Amino acid sequence: MFKKVLIANRSEIALRIIRACKELGVATVAVHSEADSESLHVRFADEAVCIGPAASAESYLDPRRIIAAAEITGADAIHPGYGFLAENAEFAEMCLDSGIKFIGPTPDMIRQMGNKAKAKELMINAGVPVVPGSEGVLSNSDEGLKLAEEIGYPVILKAVSGGGGRGMRIVNNSEEFEMNYQMAQAEAQGAFGDPDMYLEKYILNPRHIEIQLMADQYGNAVYLGERECSIQRRHQKLLEESPSSVVDENLRRKMGAVSVEGALKIGYEGAGTIEFLLDSDHNFYFMEMNTRIQVEHPVTEMVSNQDLLKDQIRVAAGEKLGYTQENIRLEGHAIECRINAEDGERNFMPSPGEIKSFNVPGGPGIRVDTHAYGHYHIPPYYDSLVAKLITYGKTREEALARMNRALDEFIIEGIKTTIPFHKKLIAHPDFISGNFDTGFLDRVDLTK
Repeated sequence: MFKKVLIANRSEIALRIIRACKELGVATVAVHSEADSESLHVRFADEAVCIGPAASAESYLDPRRIIAAAEITGADAIHPGYGFLAENAEFAEMCLDSGIKFIGPTPDMIRQMGNKAKAKELMINAGVPVVPGSEGVLSNSDEGLKLAEEIGYPVILKAVSGGGGRGMRIVNNSEEFEMNYQMAQAEAQGAFGDPDMYLEKYILNPRHIEIQLMADQYGNAVYLGERECSIQRRHQKLLEESPSSVVDENLRRKMGAVSVEGALKIGYEGAGTIEFLLDSDHNFYFMEMNTRIQVEHPVTEMVSNQDLLKDQIRVAAGEKLGYTQENIRLEGHAIECRINAEDGERNFMPSPGEIKSFNVPGGPGIRVDTHAYGHYHIPPYYDSLVAKLITYGKTREEALARMNRALDEFIIEGIKTTIPFHKKLIAHPDFISGNFDTGFLDRVDLTK
């Protein structure tokens, strides 16, 4: 086991990693920008190092500063969390070159899965079903237009290095193609420094279902059920739950087995998630693989009674997984609401500032992952996530009832948050009945 882990991240995920390390008896090092000096992850780590000013490019996104902090403090491993450098192959290589273990898959695996066209090719070879589309990078818009005519509209253009909904455009006919291609390519170049595009058939009204995987270095891998991630705004997830109301045991086994087989064939190690689109006929198609822990991992932990962060650290330290698929028992239902510092009534405008009052809900089946507290100042420089509110129940109905209660108890004053939005969401008849898909929030206005 590692002696000391540096957490190359901030906010609630940094605190979550610190807690896992403490339970494993591993010392921790927090890194922080000048803007995050009062964050809880800084307070609860064994050591803390300021790595630069508020700007991410000069702190959390600067691999040299993070490696230097690890070397100065004697950390023998780095956990990247999610976001920032978590899926940066060059950073993973720098860790290895410095004799520091990167808690995650190999740099080569990160690189291959980070390239959406290459990831699709690998999954095809591994027998994972994929959405019809280009076999690799489009050479130009003319090639894309020809392929779109062949597979039929609508199609979706995607940046090969994309993520978070950037560099994506839905095209409904040939007249729209050239303009959307140029716009998507320009956005991809600006966001990722890579203008390469690929194309897929656009699946109408799909569900977004993801399978959580855990694999060790010895060829052992398991899936820990699925997560329903269809409640999205501009491709950004707002609420997740496990299990999905449209996935039965037979479909779960099928999706899980395909995901494990795919992970084993590509030699994957650590925590990972394969994301699928599920159509109305329950056909599922590979979308992408995330080579890190997910924001929404708590709902899986609640229904599987498994600590994914500790498992992730253990397998990175060279330990065997320690359990098999037969040992995984999924029970109950869990829901996660992302509480962001945003004004849901003003087009989700960011709302940084000082939290005047902060009351966290409690009681049976309630979990809150947060780095915030009363009089903490939400900085304007980073992701607006303030807290993740997770509820668990024996049934979806009980988990929803507890979420309704917990949202009422969750008081955050001084800034605007998405708590009012979530109250409206979970009260909507279509959400309660499970009648929704990724286009739900495009059709239903919950901001008024």
